[in-house]
Amino acid sequence: MVNSSSPVVNMYPLANYTFGTKEPKMEKDTSVADRLARMKVNYMKEGMRTSVEAILLVQEHNHPHILLLQIGNTFCKLPGGRLKPGENEIEGLKRKLCSKLAVNSPSFPPNWQVGECVAVWWRPNFETVMYPYCPPHITKPKECKKLFIVHLSEREYFAVPRNLKLLAVPLFELYDNVQRYGPVISTIPQQLSRFQFNMVSS
Repeated sequence: MVNSSSPVVNMYPLANYTFGTKEPKMEKDTSVADRLARMKVNYMKEGMRTSVEAILLVQEHNHPHILLLQIGNTFCKLPGGRLKPGENEIEGLKRKLCSKLAVNSPSFPPNWQVGECVAVWWRPNFETVMYPYCPPHITKPKECKKLFIVHLSEREYFAVPRNLKLLAVPLFELYDNVQRYGPVISTIPQQLSRFQFNMVSS
């Protein structure tokens, strides 16, 4: 039984949401090596990279699903990205969500309700590996990534860049599936276990 003091996340059916397209959002890097090289250049100019990502939850058949952006045929990521130097985390995440998923129209103002920070990951070096802690011998980590729950309204309109796909992936598919989704995304089910899911049917 979930403790009544557990934070509550309302989840609405996937069918409540409307999905459209917008202009492509090209990736800045064509390979992991390019991304790490760009990270190194930015580190020299701005110091540690700070990034924020959103956990957007919907339900299908009363099971939680997370919305992931798919690039190409295999690589999936949470919507979000790098903050500008000195930018507020919440405002920066809203800016990134608008860039990735909002319609460029005043008729559809996005209502991003950024909630709890559920995980913090650290990149000690200019390498792909990240840890949910900063190793004690690392005094100058290269990136700090924070994952936030973003509470969705009952109905939303998402505009997805044409070169990306927005997938609703069930928690059971993510759980312990490091090979497919990597350590950050595959451990989200454990991080969400302290929340009380309220499945709202429409």
